[in-house]
Amino acid sequence: MPRESKKARRERAGTIYDLLQEEYPDAHCELDFESPFQLAVATILSAQTTDVRVNETTPELFRRYPDAEALANAQQEDVEEIVRSTGFFRNKAKNIIGFARGLMADHEGEVPRDLHALTELPGVGRKTANVVLGNAFDINEGVVVDTHVKRLSNRMRLTKEDNPVRVERDLVDLFPRERWTMLAHLLIWHGRNVCDARKPLCQKCVVSHLCPSSRV
Repeated sequence: MPRESKKARRERAGTIYDLLQEEYPDAHCELDFESPFQLAVATILSAQTTDVRVNETTPELFRRYPDAEALANAQQEDVEEIVRSTGFFRNKAKNIIGFARGLMADHEGEVPRDLHALTELPGVGRKTANVVLGNAFDINEGVVVDTHVKRLSNRMRLTKEDNPVRVERDLVDLFPRERWTMLAHLLIWHGRNVCDARKPLCQKCVVSHLCPSSRV
């Protein structure tokens, strides 16, 4: 496609957002949670597995360990057994126990509403922090960049970057802050339903006419 000005890209990005919002009016975080603590733990567990698998696992986990204090005092092997089906269970058990202990040591067991404070905790990277801030606290601190968001952002030429931090940087430059949390949900839902990694359904895509990678 011809070289696109920043203004034109912002206008195209805004139209893409509006059309996806019309297409997915119910888009939301698909991890089940009842508190910021539960969302943070579920997000840590969601690495390299599906939200469905995590949602099958967390009811028993939170029944046994309903808060940071309980999880901080858990035995590693007991937690490993509960989260085994999510994959990489030893590392994940270590991370969520470490996260809980960090909350108890530095935040009186409460999840902080601050990006820097969150990413200082064990097991919490920028993606997890953005998930928690946006969905538990309604704080638009950044854009969650998972595999769907990265893939679609590149296909739509909203970025040329591959590194998630740089992808996020480009997205926050294109979209108003109040749209950052929902943007990730819309791209994730579209990625799961239409813009498949191997066989994108461009003929069914509501933004195909705005996508340089469209096959129609």
